[in-house]
Amino acid sequence: MFYNAIKTNMKQLTSHILMIEPVAFRYNEETAKNNYYQKHLETFSAEEVQMKALKEFNGFVAKLEQNGVHVHVVQDTISPDTPDSIFPNNWVSFHQDGRVALYPMCAENRRDERRPDILDRLQKRGFNISSIVDFSVYEAEDLYLEGTGSMILDRQNKICYAALSIRTDEDIAKQFCNEFDYKLVAFTANQTHNGERLPIYHTNVMMCVADKYVVVCLDTIDDKKEREALENAIENSGKEIIEITEEQKGRFAGNMLQVQGNEAYLVMSSSAYNSLNKIQIEKIQSFNPILHSDINTIEACGGGSARCMMAEIFLPYNS
Repeated sequence: MFYNAIKTNMKQLTSHILMIEPVAFRYNEETAKNNYYQKHLETFSAEEVQMKALKEFNGFVAKLEQNGVHVHVVQDTISPDTPDSIFPNNWVSFHQDGRVALYPMCAENRRDERRPDILDRLQKRGFNISSIVDFSVYEAEDLYLEGTGSMILDRQNKICYAALSIRTDEDIAKQFCNEFDYKLVAFTANQTHNGERLPIYHTNVMMCVADKYVVVCLDTIDDKKEREALENAIENSGKEIIEITEEQKGRFAGNMLQVQGNEAYLVMSSSAYNSLNKIQIEKIQSFNPILHSDINTIEACGGGSARCMMAEIFLPYNS
């Protein structure tokens, strides 16, 4: 597959971010079935885990806001039980034309994260929602596509990158692309777990698309043709490849997001930042500064990192 760079009026990054403040964050047994990054923190009580996660969340929000990012925080609710609500990018995406997409979630206890009241709040805060495209009906068929965890969107060039897995169904991804006018680049990305090569649960664990570059772990793609097709798609989109290793991916170095604040920043966890070598850091910083925050508890229990915590809001805005 070859995709030439095209000029659109679509923005790759936004200064408005939705984040969900946790009230009962914990290890989610349902998602741990295919998220091999999750860990039990057995030395801490549930209350201590929530307290640590909330402190990390607040520190992360503060760092974003101090650098000019507009963070729209909504607190989770105690009931229903949604231990992974801190990762809103899986159930919703917000688009520049005013549309909102809702997604089918693999774990049953994540489906209650889809909250219409959050959309109402955003409208009251000045965002315009023209319509809702609801893919969640596919849950009835046991088919899933978990938002911008499953799909990495090059919004400028209208390319959707998707690593196929039980949580990323190719047919629904194609339907998303037809609906939102994207070209699909699908592949399988693997990780080694208990001596086996198994699909990575979310694409945003192994790649991040920014305005002028892509951070990607190409070593996760075992099929040479698929790897070559992915490299070609990125290069032909006019973006530079910054490659990371599988070990760095395991420390969430692929789970990054470029956001707009006082300037453009690449946002990541401190674990991800500390895994990068000097050359990689210098390359990223040649494009934009890096913001990183300590979210070790959230990463360990939730198996997700900085990118997963931020749902980008591209909706039209009445400031």
